Formats: sequence, structure tokens, C-alpha cells
Amino acid sequence: MPPARTHLAPDRTRFAPERVLFAVAGVILLLGSQLPLASYVSPKSGIGYALGVVGGVLLLFQSFYPIRKRIPGLACLGSLPAWFQWHILLGIAAPVLILIHCGFSLGATNSNIALFAMLLVAGSGLFGRFLYTRIHAAPHARETTLVELQHLAREIKERGSKVLIVPELIARLDAEESRLSRVGDWRGPAIVAAPFVIRARSRASERLMRDCARAAIEATAARHKAVAAQKDRFERVAFDHISRRLLATRKVAEFRVFDKCFGMWHALHVPLFLILIAASVVHVVAVHLY
Repeated sequence: MPPARTHLAPDRTRFAPERVLFAVAGVILLLGSQLPLASYVSPKSGIGYALGVVGGVLLLFQSFYPIRKRIPGLACLGSLPAWFQWHILLGIAAPVLILIHCGFSLGATNSNIALFAMLLVAGSGLFGRFLYTRIHAAPHARETTLVELQHLAREIKERGSKVLIVPELIARLDAEESRLSRVGDWRGPAIVAAPFVIRARSRASERLMRDCARAAIEATAARHKAVAAQKDRFERVAFDHISRRLLATRKVAEFRVFDKCFGMWHALHVPLFLILIAASVVHVVAVHLY
């Protein structure tokens, strides 16, 4: 059985280079959208053309990460986390270079198709990165993290019988927990709203259970002087257990939802990236032939 963890959220990889590049890209995008860059940068020659070539090469290098991930024999070329980091960094740098290349403006039909495909893939990548941080402690650690979250939730639940002095509260908390967990089973378009529903239900359940615990403890205190003397302490313990248990249940439900969303996103992101590569090839061919 996996060891208990001191926190509920899975460890998330945070790359300092990624943060810096995000900040730099944001500044460049802000300035580029406000300045008449097309008047100074030509996509057909000079620095504008060079940036387009570099951006295209970086996009091509991005496609190596899925290849590295699926071929274990390429482990000699570097660790998977390092490849993933470069995949993210190139996914930030390449679109910025290509936007400067085109002067933040539209051009011929083939170049517009390639540009919109790139922006769509970049936007999809950002959304995928958000989902990734919700379910991965490290590449391929999805199942381990879920097991740990479920184990911690069970641990907290088992301690409830020793913490709550009113048995009726345990049954009521079981019902609220089950109601919250069922959202993690949602499928289809409704799953987009599931994270918001889980948060709202979790807060509502906690308020309800606190009111129930307070009323139950007060009723018990009216019958037992020992409970009445320590009523405040019993309330604090009960409230803490309720919060911890509902938080653990919420984390498991959220993980399951984000895991499904990540699978759906991945099924869409790969075809979009292939479309981008095809559109980019057509654009390059069209530019140099015509």
C-alpha cells in the first residue's frame, strides 16, 4: 500500500525557463500587436524570412517528442522529462517567431491557413499544459498519483469513526461524499462543467455538514455534561475532519475528470499538429515555387 502523503495536491513540475519564456513571449505579443511591425519586417527577405525559417524548424523539432515518447530505444538521446520541457519551450518560441515573421498580419491564403493552424495548435497546447499540471506529478505518473489520492481519501475516511462522536454524521458525510464522487463519472460534453460543479458541491456539502455537526454536538451536549464542557473542541475536530474528507474526495473526483479531459484533448491535439505540419509544408512550397 502506498505511503500517505502530507498534502492532497499532486506534485507538479514547474520549469523556470518555461515561465521566463512565457513572460518574454507575452511582452513580444503585446508590443507586436500594437506596433506597425509589417512596415519594417518582410516575410520574404531579411530578418523576417530568417525568423520564419527558424520558427518552422522549431515546429519540426517539436514533432520529435512524440517519437521519443513512443520509442524506448531513443532513451540514449535524453530523458523524457527533458524532452517534454523542450517540447513546451519550442511550442512557445516557434509561434512567437512566426508571428514576427508575418508582421502580425495576414497574407496569402496558404500562409493564412498555416498561421491559423499554428495559432490553433498553440492554443491547444496551452490548454493541454493546464490539464497536464492537474493530473501529472511527472510524465507517465498518472496512475500512481490517482492511487495515492484514493489511498489518502480512504485513510481519512477510516479515521472518521474515531473522530466523530455522533454516528449519524458519518452516514450523512458518506452520502455527501458519494454525491460529490459521482460527478467524476460524468462523460461527454457535460464533463467540461464537471470541475466547476465539483467545487460548488464541495463548498455546499461542507457548509451543510458543518451545520449538521454543530446541531448534533449541541444536542449531545445537552444530554452529556462531559460533551458540553468540551463542545468547542469537539466542533473544531469535527469541522477539521469534514473539511479534510471532502477535500480528499474532491481531489479524487477532479483528478478523474481532468484525466478524461486530457485524454480527449490528446486525441484532438495530435491531428491538429499533423494538420499544422501539412499546412506549413504547403506554405513553404507555395512561397518558393510561386
